[in-house]
Amino acid sequence: MQALEPGIVFWILAVVILVSGFLVVTLRNMFHCALCLILCLFAVAGIYVLLEAEFLAAAQVLIYVGAVAILIVFTVMLTTDLASESLIQHNENATIAFVVCALFAIGVPYLITKTGVWMPAKGELISDNVGSIGKYLMTDFMLPFEVVSVLLLAALIGAIVLARKERS
Repeated sequence: MQALEPGIVFWILAVVILVSGFLVVTLRNMFHCALCLILCLFAVAGIYVLLEAEFLAAAQVLIYVGAVAILIVFTVMLTTDLASESLIQHNENATIAFVVCALFAIGVPYLITKTGVWMPAKGELISDNVGSIGKYLMTDFMLPFEVVSVLLLAALIGAIVLARKERS
């Protein structure tokens, strides 16, 4: 069996990202929105693999899919009884949102073509990216790394305490 060439895989992943991202913001069922978000994040990890950034792909799956998206799913499952028929389930400012999105869609390509930041870097890249990132995480950036992990743990505990039902 012949393997797909990277260009075709990129376009497949791009379509998956666009469609799942569109479904995240248009579906009415919050649980389905969370599942589409997980699919979108997996496809972004696939783009990282195509760019030969395996560490970023693994971090994408572990942090965003494994932690953030699952936390969103738990939050949706814990707060489903808060939804009621009296809540407005659609955006009443659709015209303003469309204008802002259109300006953004016109402005971003214009800014990309006018900046010189997108030129390729000169010189050699580090061959052992994962090793150097691990070295920095365990030496120079160990304190910020641990502070962020404690902060995320505190946020998780706070969400559980707030979402927990009071016992009579």
